[in-house]
Amino acid sequence: MTARTGEPFDMDQAVSAVEAALSASLPGSGPTADEGEPDTGAWTSTRGEGFLLFPLWESAALTGVYGREWNDAEATAEAHLATVVRELDHRWGPHRTVTMGPALLGHPASEPFRTLVAKDCNGDLAVWGPVPAAPGARWAAVSLNQSDGDAPMILTALITDRPLPDVPGL
Repeated sequence: MTARTGEPFDMDQAVSAVEAALSASLPGSGPTADEGEPDTGAWTSTRGEGFLLFPLWESAALTGVYGREWNDAEATAEAHLATVVRELDHRWGPHRTVTMGPALLGHPASEPFRTLVAKDCNGDLAVWGPVPAAPGARWAAVSLNQSDGDAPMILTALITDRPLPDVPGL
């Protein structure tokens, strides 16, 4: 469960959150740590060596959802991702895609890929960077993720101060 549970999708809010995170403090070293809502413990972000990962939107749980209803939920989530990608392409130029597939079957060797795998954020990354609007060299990525068929779909953003290679984990 994320801090975005129950919130309607808002493209402007999602894009603003990504842009604001470009100037966030990123740890240069140290352990990776999750942050959560004080009252509920719901996941708000994860910070680690050179990166920040956080949710932008979360669908309803898909427990007991099948067939057409599940397909509709998936199509809605994919449309939300496409909307954010289009807007960021408009602002920062075309993105590139980092496929989060076969290279992750073993354990990724580097951050932020270790954390993406650990958090079940295995959706392909739409990546921009270095982002011209960012203070210093920053890369931004968004992806759509689902840990299993009943879990909610989660749109996440990743900000890093290091380039994201085309082969994850290198």
